Amino acid sequence: MAVELERPESNDGSLELRHHIDRRIGSRRASTRGTPERRRRERRLAGLRSVVLASLALAMPHQLRSSTLKSVPSGPRVSTTIDSVEAIAPAKAYEGIIREAAAIYRVDALLIRSVMQAESAFDPSAVSRAGAMGLMQLMPDIADAFGVVHPFDPRENIMAGTRLLRELLDQHRGNLKLAIASYNAGPTAVAHYGAVPPFKETRKYVKTVTGLIADARNAGNND
Repeated sequence: MAVELERPESNDGSLELRHHIDRRIGSRRASTRGTPERRRRERRLAGLRSVVLASLALAMPHQLRSSTLKSVPSGPRVSTTIDSVEAIAPAKAYEGIIREAAAIYRVDALLIRSVMQAESAFDPSAVSRAGAMGLMQLMPDIADAFGVVHPFDPRENIMAGTRLLRELLDQHRGNLKLAIASYNAGPTAVAHYGAVPPFKETRKYVKTVTGLIADARNAGNND
């Protein structure tokens, strides 16, 4: 509290100072502090202000989101529907991979497709009693030799099977029947007999594959 010192008019300066402080305190006490009703009204107003400010704080994010959403320009909407589903025939399901393998290894796509049909009937999950796997029925040792990680993956399986056909064709100097027989019975058996081995299964296999190739060519499917 600031205290103003006045020049004392009496010889007793302390008495004059005390009187001055008393007058300040008396004046402040004499000023009205408001009636109880006024104080209650002020408290109500203060509470109302708090409620209004809290409401504004809660409502502000929503308003900002609304204004943000409204600011996004509306454009044309595109919707799609599926009217029907057309299943792909197994014989046509791997055409892209067959063509790719044929181009990479320079093997007739008809030969790849016919071997695949004879081996697994285009079933990528097929497993034989001997352990041959996938579309082109790769034996485990062939899959390992060609670095096949997933033998039931169509692309890996077809690429490895086509690579094997390429090697067999080169080994037999392009002789189609011997290459097909080697794919079924193994190159050692073919080399031993110097011809298609006299195994009933192998001879039937060679006849089946060459017949499928001939049928496709007669139907105009030359690739």
